[in-house]
Amino acid sequence: MASRLKVTQIKSKVSEKQNQRDTLRSLGLKRIGDSVVRPDDAQTRGYVKAVAHLVQVEEID
Repeated sequence: MASRLKVTQIKSKVSEKQNQRDTLRSLGLKRIGDSVVRPDDAQTRGYVKAVAHLVQVEEID
């Protein structure tokens, strides 16, 4: 498993449920095209799974 994940928002959160909007905010994503690098742990994997249809994930390192 990689030690870090690069998460990029690729779709809008406008028509999504509030919990998915909150998850994107928790990841640090505010708008389409934003990217964040997060540690590859259970919490981050859970966040990504909840909004998988809105983000693109790359393993780095």
